Amino acid sequence: MNWILDLDGVVWRGNQAVEGSSEAISRLGALGQSVFFVTNNSLLTPAEYVVKMQSFGIVAEVEQIFTSGMAAASLLEPDDRVFIIGGGNGLREAVQERGIQLVDDPDQVDAVVLGWDPGINFDKITVAMRAIRGGARYIATNADPTYPNPEGLLPGTGSLAAAVATASGAEPLVAGKPYPAIVSLIKPFLSGDDVMVGDRLTTDGQFARVLGVHFGLVLTGVNEPFRPSDVAKSTTIARDLLSLVAIFEEHASLPDGNYT
Repeated sequence: MNWILDLDGVVWRGNQAVEGSSEAISRLGALGQSVFFVTNNSLLTPAEYVVKMQSFGIVAEVEQIFTSGMAAASLLEPDDRVFIIGGGNGLREAVQERGIQLVDDPDQVDAVVLGWDPGINFDKITVAMRAIRGGARYIATNADPTYPNPEGLLPGTGSLAAAVATASGAEPLVAGKPYPAIVSLIKPFLSGDDVMVGDRLTTDGQFARVLGVHFGLVLTGVNEPFRPSDVAKSTTIARDLLSLVAIFEEHASLPDGNYT
């Protein structure tokens, strides 16, 4: 089975590990399960995610990691001139790896790409607004309204994207879960026996539905209120990732139902 794991709210919250997540991933490896990580967070590069996982005792390779920054970059043309709003190195590296020129003059911008940016400010929004009003395309890495943190929820990329959308009068093309760009990145690795594990119904649950895979909902992140009709047709609800893996070990599969 291929296990597609979200990161924020499943493996960790900010810089704090979700209890048992490292053990869960280790047990999946011992069981011969394939593991991929698909995150809507564009802050880090895949190599930086590998280092972060190592700090939590998780062994992973760059090839296992797919980010919304990578998905957003896939929507750009090689000759695009791009203005980026995004913290960290993740989104910038994904765009630059395609040989795309970065600019900050709104009159020269072909596309605005927005990711999670704790340092977003009035000047960045102004450049983005003017570029989009001048005809630039608008791409957002994801539409998640919040971001799980040990101290509670923080504003997510969707909240930042809404500010630019309001100012520019244009809605973004969204690249991350559950939208087509990131679906295209992970789909070649699916086998038909797969599970998407996440904490957010509106992204991870819908992503599972779009991919046509089983959904494992864990309650260690956003914890959106849910009804049976909200989740994918085939869903296992567990307290956390380690509990979900224990269910798999007991049943040799992931049965439908709430095991919390």
